[in-house]
Amino acid sequence: MADIAGGPAESAGDPWDSAVALRNALRSGTVSSREAVAHYLGRIEARNGLLGAFLTVTAERAHDAAAAADSLYARLSRSGQLSDASGPLPALPALHGMPTAFKDLTDVAGVPTTHGSAALEARPAPADAPIVALLRSAGVVSLGKTQVPEFGLTAYSENRIAPPSRNPHGPALSSGGSSGGSAAAVAAGLVPFAPGSDGGGSVRIPAAACGIVGLKPGRGLIPEGQSAGDAARLVVAGPLARSAEDAALLLDALVSGPARGDHPHAGRHAGTYTDAVVREPHRLRVAVSLASPWDARYEVRPEPDALEALRRGAESLAAAGHLVVEQDVRFDNRYPDAFTAAWTAGVGTARIRAEREPLLTPLTRSFRRRAQQRSHAKLDEAHAFLRHFERETVAQLSDWDLLLSPALAQTPRPVGWFSGGAEWRATADDDYRRQCEFAPWSSWVNVCGLPAVVATTHWTAAGLPMGVQAVGHAGSEAMLLQVARLLHRA
Repeated sequence: MADIAGGPAESAGDPWDSAVALRNALRSGTVSSREAVAHYLGRIEARNGLLGAFLTVTAERAHDAAAAADSLYARLSRSGQLSDASGPLPALPALHGMPTAFKDLTDVAGVPTTHGSAALEARPAPADAPIVALLRSAGVVSLGKTQVPEFGLTAYSENRIAPPSRNPHGPALSSGGSSGGSAAAVAAGLVPFAPGSDGGGSVRIPAAACGIVGLKPGRGLIPEGQSAGDAARLVVAGPLARSAEDAALLLDALVSGPARGDHPHAGRHAGTYTDAVVREPHRLRVAVSLASPWDARYEVRPEPDALEALRRGAESLAAAGHLVVEQDVRFDNRYPDAFTAAWTAGVGTARIRAEREPLLTPLTRSFRRRAQQRSHAKLDEAHAFLRHFERETVAQLSDWDLLLSPALAQTPRPVGWFSGGAEWRATADDDYRRQCEFAPWSSWVNVCGLPAVVATTHWTAAGLPMGVQAVGHAGSEAMLLQVARLLHRA
């Protein structure tokens, strides 16, 4: 099976091997931002035709932003503010000159936002979304917009406006969704890292499928990444990276906004996530479980490679001295209906002209019709149940530091598999069932507002990544990154 992934990242050495190494090279002046941008644009030109990771490449804008970053570096150097290369450089932004990309659900000023939909008339965004503005202030250079499913609704990044996002470890396979283009770009070395957004697994699912680290922070840690139309408070922003160290670097920038101090768990660890990630976690109580809230509705059957990934993850934690115990977790069987109502509510209110609705994918069109037919009282009832579900589930986990499960129940699926492919045409319900059986452990974490990380622990005989999801308590993002680093080393 063809493999064009960038390979495992290390935190030091060649600047193209990891985001941390590139950050250090940019700050020391051994690599310029223009050189970094040219390097990654070259990789995009060479590889994106096969991968479909990028929808829009903004090369000219990126070159201009890199030139401005280099001018800032030269100006500060001439003034003597960069004279101590061995110490901190507070005059430089934290991610000075670092290339990245944004998924095409996120507004970047002057660049069209498609939301992955042929039913919308994509126009250049008038302003940056808050998370884009935050990362620009941290020094990043955007190379463009990455592929997403229509309105971010699915666990695969395929739509009607551009080629699908494909998996770098097997281009016939999906890269996952909804941050599938960004995950593929990171895994293939088209960018050193990227922010994603996660409302039901949209960072963790593609990270697991592409063999990289994906962190979903707890609710409220990164207010700039939340969605204004998300009444159930499911969506958060989080880093996609090729190592836990690189994810920590991006997370530090994402939490650098003024709102971080208002988060009740912001001070759980001393220093930065970049400082914390290289330390060993304290002795952890780890519960291992295959229970899913979708068990009551669908046939959740983990494949042997998913079980092997879980076994290896659990053994690695036990070998490191942590207490690892199988644990039964109980989920209320009303969850599937309530989550689906909350998850699809937004597409019912999307502003789409009637004559363009036939351009929606069948799944979106079905979800939109059902959302519009659902009463406000029914939606309120679903939200009330999910708040109850959150309280009950968090209470069940109170005796444990981590809950460990497979990241995915199945190996990465072929492009077109969820919607049926050439052999048969799936209904919307078939498509949704396949997604829930593929990633049955993701969405409940968003409902509970908890942080979670995925990391690869096993490679299949076909060379495909499989990993585990570790869910922590509120404020445990630093510990989760430490666990991801431990699993990566193992």
